[in-house]
Amino acid sequence: MAKITKDTLIMDCLKMNPDSAEILQAVGMHCLGCALAHNETIEQAVFAHGNDLDVLLEKLNEGIED
Repeated sequence: MAKITKDTLIMDCLKMNPDSAEILQAVGMHCLGCALAHNETIEQAVFAHGNDLDVLLEKLNEGIED
């Protein structure tokens, strides 16, 4: 099973978990369609938006199918 990590690109995260856009937007990350999202990792986005990395990764990985 693939797992979303701090090094996962946002665009790859969106492909891995069908609910990730909703999860990311719920924590204030509304820039999913911007050009930076193509090359930005989850860790970089968390740093920029001031979220808790471990909590966000847990939520993002809950929706990944086996």
